[in-house]
Amino acid sequence: MRVSFGLVVTAVALFGAACQSNNLVGSRLPAPQHLSYQLDPSGDPTRPVGILLAWDDVQASGVGGYRVYSRGNTADAYGLRGVTTSNTFHDNGVPHLQYFVTAVDVDGVEGDPSDAVTVNEYLQIGAPPSLLGISLDSAIQLDWQDTPDFSRFKWYRVYSSDYNLPQNECLNWALEGTTVSHEFLAAQLANGVTRCFGVSAVDTLGYESLWAPIWSDTPRPDARNVLVWAYDVQPLQSGFRFWDDVNGNGYGDAGELGLVQDGNRADIDFRIERDANDTLWIVPVFSGTGVLSYGPIAALTDIDVAPTTGYSGQRAKMLPGHGYVFEIVEGQDVRYGALRVTHAGTQYAIFDWSFQTDRGNPELAPRAGLATGPAVTGGQVAASR
Repeated sequence: MRVSFGLVVTAVALFGAACQSNNLVGSRLPAPQHLSYQLDPSGDPTRPVGILLAWDDVQASGVGGYRVYSRGNTADAYGLRGVTTSNTFHDNGVPHLQYFVTAVDVDGVEGDPSDAVTVNEYLQIGAPPSLLGISLDSAIQLDWQDTPDFSRFKWYRVYSSDYNLPQNECLNWALEGTTVSHEFLAAQLANGVTRCFGVSAVDTLGYESLWAPIWSDTPRPDARNVLVWAYDVQPLQSGFRFWDDVNGNGYGDAGELGLVQDGNRADIDFRIERDANDTLWIVPVFSGTGVLSYGPIAALTDIDVAPTTGYSGQRAKMLPGHGYVFEIVEGQDVRYGALRVTHAGTQYAIFDWSFQTDRGNPELAPRAGLATGPAVTGGQVAASR
């Protein structure tokens, strides 16, 4: 596939000679116009797994089909690659270097050749500069910097693999999914099992970039990094309630704290909504819940005591790295909760939370045994993919 710009210029003369050798000069059907292509990315930017050619139908009577010609390098003559009655052609496997198309009438006479297209791997789009992850319960939230060639960008491809700890090696790579955003949620993963992740950018012609530095991460059961969706994306997982004292004993028992619930419920403390600009907001729902924006904090433990005033039932904009304090009034009881946003994307947010079950006590700390620290987890893998 490698070709220099000098070789591409030489190809014009050779292309003309190839047309003459196939008796294409002076025929009666016009040349197909606007021949274009799109590569099928594979994960290896130097070896696409196929190419899709497309062109405008020849608007003339008697067209019986099209012939596709190609060659692997500029020193070779063009050879017949395939025949089709469609104005598209898929060539499976590593593409040839150059392609052109002719129309054929019902008597088998070929028309003039289209312009040739050159598959030039040096058009490869720039790789995302970095990749980071956040460990979640049975999932990993991935985030990366956008490709520097964003004007040519089409989508990102996210890959994952098994991880061999003794050899620090990533094995059995597979496509995890695609996205147009610089974030991706790899879900339904086994807790405690480390996986490797990679991401590449793909441009409008199908050229795939190199990968961002590979990242490894391990899903784990944890009360930190709670993921809650925006109401219009997944309403049944858009609400959050700090505490539901189901058995009425006044203690925060297992299964009663930090509940992600239906955003339509009236007893949740808040739900997450997004506006027309894809900005996420905390919207208090329970009549006794008010929120106060605390500002940037390094960790949830920075909110050690809840303020006694300043709470509002109005929505609050979710900002990564910012803390929020909640006053929850139920009858004569007042309790306080807090959260720190670790991620606020366009569809969901991730945050740490704390709650004081002792009525009227403004002292806030994470749940017993709950460590708080940097949001980013995992690390880069030095081993090659």
